[in-house]
Amino acid sequence: MTGVQQFVLLGLSTSPEIRHVLFAIFLTLYLLTLLENTLIVLLVCRHSELHKPMYFFLGNLSCLEMCYVSVTTPSLLAGLRTGPCRVPFTACIIQLFLFISLICTKCSLLASMAYDRYVAICRPLHYPLLMRPQVCLGLAVTSWLGGLLVSVVKTTCIASLSYCGPNVLNHFFCDSPLCSAPSCTHVP
Repeated sequence: MTGVQQFVLLGLSTSPEIRHVLFAIFLTLYLLTLLENTLIVLLVCRHSELHKPMYFFLGNLSCLEMCYVSVTTPSLLAGLRTGPCRVPFTACIIQLFLFISLICTKCSLLASMAYDRYVAICRPLHYPLLMRPQVCLGLAVTSWLGGLLVSVVKTTCIASLSYCGPNVLNHFFCDSPLCSAPSCTHVP
């Protein structure tokens, strides 16, 4: 059983003047990222000329980016707004699960996009057969499910560690190396 009930995320800066400026900058960047990725998804969905594998994967990548930035940025903004942020152990594990899942999904999705471009360049006559909509959907679903599977395994391993402290993390969100550092479990 864990002895640590919460983590304290120190964030980026302790100076109040700098924190307010950084908060404004990161909030603007966060909102712009959400806006641009939403526009990409809407364009891909609404325009039939963009219903091609490359744009399908770009739309998935934009969805992934919106999720990814929404997992890490709110805790960054909260830390900049109020100073060091106290995060319950369970919330930290959930954030870690989502972060790992999205990172693994992004890697798989980028590999699917590379395969799409490979087929388009090296096998142009076979492209319509090799990159049918069912194949594209299968690659995307496999990427998302693969990310979830890897995340379940890794997060379960990290959550099963015994934590005895210190619970102060010099970061703005719960990341894998940081969450396992305060563990007092001996790993051979």
